[in-house]
This record gives sequence, C-alpha cells and structure tokens, in this order.
Amino acid sequence: MDKSYAPADIEHRWYQAWEAANYFAPSDAEQTYSIMLPPPNVTGSLHMGHAFQDTIMDVLTRYHRMSGKASLWQPGTDHAGIATQMVVERQLAEEGKSRHDLGREGFVEAVWEWKEHSSGKIQGQMRRLGASVDWQHECFTMDEGLSVAVRKVFVELYHDGLIYRGKRLVNWDPVLHTALSDLEVLSEEENGKLWHIRYPRTDGQGHIVVATTRPETLLGDTAVAVNPEDERYRSLHGLQLRLPLTDRSIPVIVDDYVDMEFGSGCVKITPAHDFNDYEIGRRHELPMINVLNDDATLNDEAPEAYRGLDRFEARAKIVADLESAGLLESVSDHKLMIPRGDRSGAVIEPYLTDQWYVKIAPLAEPAIKAVEDGNIRFVPENWNKTYFDWMNRIEDWCISRQLWWGHRIPAWYDEDGGIHVGYDEQDARERSGLAGGVTLMQDPDVLDTWFSSALWPFTTLGWPEQNRRLERFYPTSVLVTGFDIIFFWVARMIMMGLRFMGDVPFTEVYIHGLIRDSHGQKMSKSKGNVLDPIDLIDGIDLESLVAKRTSGLMQPQMAPAIEKATREEFPDGIAAYGCDAMRFTFAALATTGRDIRFELGRIEGNRNFCNKLWNAARYVLMQTDGHEVQLPDTLSAADRWILSRTDRMVAEVRQHIESYRMDLAAHAIYEFAWNEYCDWYLELSKPALQQGDENQRNATRHTLLRVLEITLRTLHPFMPFISEEIWQRLREPLHLEGDSIMLCSYPEPGQPDDVAESEIEWLKEVLQGIRRIRSELNLAPSLKLPLQFQAGTESDRERSARFESLLASLGRVASLEWLGEDADASKAAVALVGDLRVLIPLEGLVDVKAELQRLNKQLASERAGLKQSQGKLSNKRFVDNAPEEVVLQEQQRLATHESRVSRLEEQIERLEKL
Repeated sequence: MDKSYAPADIEHRWYQAWEAANYFAPSDAEQTYSIMLPPPNVTGSLHMGHAFQDTIMDVLTRYHRMSGKASLWQPGTDHAGIATQMVVERQLAEEGKSRHDLGREGFVEAVWEWKEHSSGKIQGQMRRLGASVDWQHECFTMDEGLSVAVRKVFVELYHDGLIYRGKRLVNWDPVLHTALSDLEVLSEEENGKLWHIRYPRTDGQGHIVVATTRPETLLGDTAVAVNPEDERYRSLHGLQLRLPLTDRSIPVIVDDYVDMEFGSGCVKITPAHDFNDYEIGRRHELPMINVLNDDATLNDEAPEAYRGLDRFEARAKIVADLESAGLLESVSDHKLMIPRGDRSGAVIEPYLTDQWYVKIAPLAEPAIKAVEDGNIRFVPENWNKTYFDWMNRIEDWCISRQLWWGHRIPAWYDEDGGIHVGYDEQDARERSGLAGGVTLMQDPDVLDTWFSSALWPFTTLGWPEQNRRLERFYPTSVLVTGFDIIFFWVARMIMMGLRFMGDVPFTEVYIHGLIRDSHGQKMSKSKGNVLDPIDLIDGIDLESLVAKRTSGLMQPQMAPAIEKATREEFPDGIAAYGCDAMRFTFAALATTGRDIRFELGRIEGNRNFCNKLWNAARYVLMQTDGHEVQLPDTLSAADRWILSRTDRMVAEVRQHIESYRMDLAAHAIYEFAWNEYCDWYLELSKPALQQGDENQRNATRHTLLRVLEITLRTLHPFMPFISEEIWQRLREPLHLEGDSIMLCSYPEPGQPDDVAESEIEWLKEVLQGIRRIRSELNLAPSLKLPLQFQAGTESDRERSARFESLLASLGRVASLEWLGEDADASKAAVALVGDLRVLIPLEGLVDVKAELQRLNKQLASERAGLKQSQGKLSNKRFVDNAPEEVVLQEQQRLATHESRVSRLEEQIERLEKL
C-alpha cells in the first residue's frame, strides 16, 4: 500500500469499475428494497443539501444491498418548469432576444437543447458522491413514457370530476406572468407604510378613515367592512361611501373578520386583489373588479389617469392625488410581510384569473387515513402532526402555469369556449363527439412541475404499463426528504399513489434537517455562504472560491461583503478532503429532523479518520505479508476481546441504520475503529507478534485481518471508496471470495465474550492509570517505572499475573510488586481501578519542588484566563450584544479554564503530600 491515503487516486477508478460491472442494478433476490431519488432540478448543480440527502440514501441502499435484498435506488431529474424557462430566457436576453422571437415550438426546442447540454453535470456530481443508483433506468419528468402517464392522470381526474377550470384568486408573478402555488411564494417582513385614507359619506355627513398598505388597490374596492360588535360604526351599517378618485360608491358592510384594534377598525374590501377580501366578497356577493394587467400595470377598469402605470408608479400618483384632494389623513411607518416569487423575486399580486385546479378533498381523505392507520410512518414521528395540520386545512390545488416549458395541459377549446379533454386532440374529439370540421385550440398553459413529480414513485417504474419492475418495487420502502417539501411533494405523492396504484407510494418517510452554515444560517447564493460539495472533495483555492461566491449575484452590491466574509472564513481556501470524509461527516451529522450546522473542522476530523484506517491497514498488511495465515485453534484474551467488541459494534450499527440514526451508527463505527481497534488492539498485538510463539503470532495476524475486514464491510455504506480499496488488499491473505466488497454480505453480530471484555477492560484501566500518572507528573514516555498494587481482590491478583508481560511492554513497567494492606504508600502517585490501588513510587523519579513550581505557573495562567472569561460573561452588554457564536465560544473557554484549574489544583495537592 502507498504510504499515505490519496482519495483522488482511488475514487474515480472504483466508481467506474462498479458502474461498468453493473453492481448498482437490483439483483434477482426475492426480498426487495427501493428508494426514489427526489429528482433534482435539471437547471443547476447539486448543493450541500443534495449531497447530505444522497449520502443518507446511499447508506441505506448499500446496507440493504449487502443484506441480501434486491435494492433499487431510482435516479432521475425534474424538468423544473419555471426555473428552467427562466435560465433559457436569460440566455436569450443576453443575445437580445426573447422567447417570443423564437415562438413556442422554437423556444421549447431551445430548452431541450439546453437540457441535453447541462443535465450531465448532475449525473457527474452524483458519481463523484459515490451514489449507487440504477443508472440504466434513469428518468426525466418529461421523458415520453412519463409524459404519457401525466396526460393519463390529468384526463382521468378530469373525467372523474376531480380536475376543473375556474376563475379564482391566485398568487400571480407579474415578471414570469404565471400563477404560483402558496409553496412557491416566500414572505418576509419588510419596512413599508400604512396610509390612512378618508372615504367620504355620500350623504355629505363627513367621512370614515380606512388604513391600507396598498393604496393602488383602492381603485378595485367594492365595500368597506366593520366589525358588527364595533359600537363606533353601528350607525354606518349599510351606508354608502364615495370611493376616492373614482365616480363609484361602495357600501359599508359588517363582517366578523374585521379586527377592531387594527388601524381605524374600518377595512377596505378589494375582492379581486386580496385573499381575505376575496372570501369576504364571496360571502357578501360583492362585485370583483380586477384593476391590474398580467404585468401589474393598471388596466382599463382603473380611471383613465392611472391606466398603463406600473403598480408602484400608480401607488405614488394615487397617494399624491389623495393628498391634493384632502383625502389623505396620515401616513405611518409599518412593518409587513411582503410575498415574493421564489424564482423571480418579484412582489406577488393576488390576481383574479382562470386556472386549472385539482379538487383536493376526495384525494386528501384517504391520504390522511393512510398515515392515521400506520400504513405510512413518519420518522421522526412528530412530523405526523405537521402533515395532519396541513392536510386537514388543504385547499384545491392550482395546477396550471402560464409557461411554455412543461407538460402542456391536454385540453382543447372550441370557438364557443367549450372544453374538451383527452390524451390528444383526436381523443378529445372522440370523447366529446365532435365532428372533424370543428376548430379546436389547445390550452396554452402547462402543468405545475409538482403535478408530474407527484407521480414519480410509479411512473419511473413504467406505469401505466404493468411490468415486473413496477410489481417488485412499488410501494417503495422509504422516502428520504427534507421537511420543507412535505407539502410540495410528499403529501401529493401519497394522494396520487393511493388514487392510481391503490396503495401508498412508500411505507416510511424519513425527514432530515436542513444543512446550514457554521453560523446556523441557511445556505443561499444571495448570502454568499454556499459550499459546493465537490469543492470539499477536490479542494479549491481562495481566489477561485471568492470568484465562485460573488459571480452571478442577483444583488451585485453584496459582492464586497461576501468576498470579505469568504476571505476571513477560508484564508487558505478549502483543502481536498475526499468523498469518504465528506460522506462520513454527513452521516455523523444526520440527527433525525434537526437542522445541521456544517463546520469544516468536522470533515477535517473525518479525513484524519480515513488516514487512521489507512495506516492501520498498512500495519496489518506489513505484519501479515509473507505469512500463510491460518484459522487459529486458540485465541488470546486480547484477540477474544476485540472480536467481542466487533460483534457489539456490528449489532449497534445495524440497529441504528434500521432506525435511521445514521449519526449514532457513524459514531459507533468511529469509536470502535479509532479507539478500540487502532489504538488498543494494534498496541496489544505487538507483544504477541514480537514475543509470542508461532501459534500466538498466527492467531494475532488472523484476528488483525478478520476484524479489519469486518470493520470495512460495516463501514462500506458510509465510506465506499476507502473500504473497497483496503478490502481488495485483504482478499489474498484471508482467501476472500467475490470481486468487490459491494457484493459481500453485511456483517452479522456473534455472541459477545463477557469474560474477555472484563479481562481486557481491567488491563486498559490499569494502563490508563499508569499513563495518567506519567502525564500529570511530566514523566517521559520512555522512562520505565516501578509499579505497585495494593488492596484489590483475588481476581485483581490473578489478572496482574496473567497480564504481567503486557503491563511491562505496554506500560513501560520495570517491576511489579504487591504491597500489603498496611504498607505505607504515601510517597507514591495513585490511580484507582475499582478497589485496586495502582501505585507509582516517586522517590528518585520526580523533583517535587521543580514540579510544583511548573504546575503553579500553569495554574496562575489558567486562573487569569478563568477570571477574564468570568468577567466577560458577567457583563450583560457582552452577553446581550455579542453574536451568539461568540458568546458560546466564551462559555466553552470558561468551561475549559475551570476544568484545567480543577485538575492542576488536584495535581498540586497530591504533590504537596509527598
């Protein structure tokens, strides 16, 4: 083996070998396991959230594959209607063109060309992440087979009365000119104004004051509402008001919705431009007057002076005209939630328009019952409540989008506006009994991207065709996803799966947290805190990282601040950590459901873990090279101990993977491999290899190899590359069958050996006691020490005799002596192992006076640091105003100082007694 571990040398080679050998395809095993990859948008590249999620799915897939199941991890990408259309439209804009210059067919062709050019990036990244997906069956949501399925679902739902077209208020993006779902709208608090406007009474008896944050919409007002319990306005019920800046009058109505405490207690009602007003308008049968065009300019329903103005220009002119007319009572600052489109960033307008909807209640009812009855289990279980809360309040789903890229709605209109739905135009004609001479025009809209994604678990398996693949792998075993798309995707897959397959799409839903930066902030391009997982694998220099984070910003003015923060956080760029270190870090962070702070220190520690394994393997192979290692007849206590600990580790890891605690599984492997195998057993093996007879040496060599091989198989789902590379080196000395660790069975735990564990734990505690005394008294590791035992039990005496040679070699012990109960041990340093006193006589070993001077100097320094930390943390201004991470860092510093002061005081006290 090479002296040092170089992941770049092995990762590409092994992935190519696995893929070429078709190891990722499901076997013919009777028992199956399947996971659907949440399809990433074809627009971009994989981010840290994808890499985290893909790691979890690959761990599960590799684990179940090694457990003997036919395991399918189904890959694919999503056409991402709005996002993809925006990308291509931006490219056209750079050429001075728009999609209208190309026409619909030409534009769609351009998008397909872009998709073919760019989609390979995601597949390349997944390969770099080690994802063992079934590439031979990769899907795209607009593949012909999936498109046929989408049309079939639409047509069947329409003819079953579950899809309809209606005029309703929607979230409208005036930049993209399309409706958006609530889930595609991001609302954040922003600074705004509250305008208090006078609405004159038509009887000339004064006015009432109405407060609004959107004065431009008053042109569409059709009423003013007051609360029926509000005594101030009881006399105004039914009164007519003159609508400012128009020639219309509107009534005063009463409705419980009105908050008497907000503003004046009078609320303008604009049913065509506010969701709450829309519901009030329906209750009171008010007219719905839309005053906006689809680009948010004012239309011909507005007075002539405002027609054609952008909504915000109109707002300024309306406010000025109100003031000139003496109708503006006052203006105040006001914080409010502003809705913006998640793709365009434009302020969303509630807009009255004709759209297609899914009647959701009949689909939601069985989907709720599936979770209530336990046919689908959320992990962790608390997400059930979130699911039920949303499903019980669910509203009809707006599925039409005013785009050109996507699944075009299979509906046609005749000249009288009649709707005809079918798989294609001919089918629509036949279903409606239309003659060939009737002219039909297809609906120009496309379906919401999430409509096709809702069918993903069965359309990717070939539905509507019935085939063995669909029969074997539906329902799938588990869905791995973030909580942010429970509503977008999870609920809709459940509804569609039950409707069209008659069964749930998956039996478990594992909800993981979101990856955040080291400060707990959400990673986003606009914040400049995004990390590219490939950069963690390959490394990236500082200048390239800065360029990457500051290019293509929607707000270029943020670039200097982003550059400054990047240079401060990564002064040397990012080192190359390799894929396995990154994957293991993700697994170790995968606590159920909680958001995760990603810090480079963690991945650095796991790169060190890779190096530790590599060096351990080199040691084992050097010790076994040139020896015919045989199955041993007898094993030493150390051999039996490490085999027993291996069995416990395997049992623990299996249990944690099965319960989706990847963090605990990773921790169990790490603790065993680093502490018990590498640190302890490798040390325990050296005396046997150097001083034992041939049988003892053979047993030790076999145990070294056997435990390493089991550890590698246990580790493989988490660290596939290094485990494969080392495992290949063990094939010859262990006479292993099979061409790849991927084809091996996952380890099964045996029966632990409690006796051996008890024996070696005693030895470890004694050695740790000796080492602690060495460290505290600053004694050189090479210095051989006299060792004394006192008190203890008969078992301690027997163990001391059995392990005398190991104590001598591993503890650097010159002599071993048992003292009587009454013997004076006041001049010795003491460590306790149960009732046993482990003694190191200090006479002639330590200059007590010099050692006390050294320790007191350290103690003074630590006390000064302690005082400084206490001062900071007792300062309320510091605690209240410093960033949270700075306060946390100071609290950790305080705890460290307290621990060191306590330990030094104990050491000084012991020395002073000598």
